[in-house]
Amino acid sequence: MPFSDNGPRRNKSAPPESTNEEATYLKQLCDKQRPIAIKLVNGEKVRGWIEYYDRNMLRLTREGKPNLFIYKQQIAYLAEE
Repeated sequence: MPFSDNGPRRNKSAPPESTNEEATYLKQLCDKQRPIAIKLVNGEKVRGWIEYYDRNMLRLTREGKPNLFIYKQQIAYLAEE
């Protein structure tokens, strides 16, 4: 049988749920108040800077317009300007 392997079996552990890279990147944007553009899954684009974020959402602060709380699941992409 070509697929018969009698060697020791190694159980691979599942990949981590999070590498914390997203949190690190968002913290940098937040600390530096970097202007960003966010494209939402419905096609709308909004601009501002991140004042606060957590696991599920972020707060986008905008000049001259109301601030927004945006669920991360509604974000198609985020880009620095």
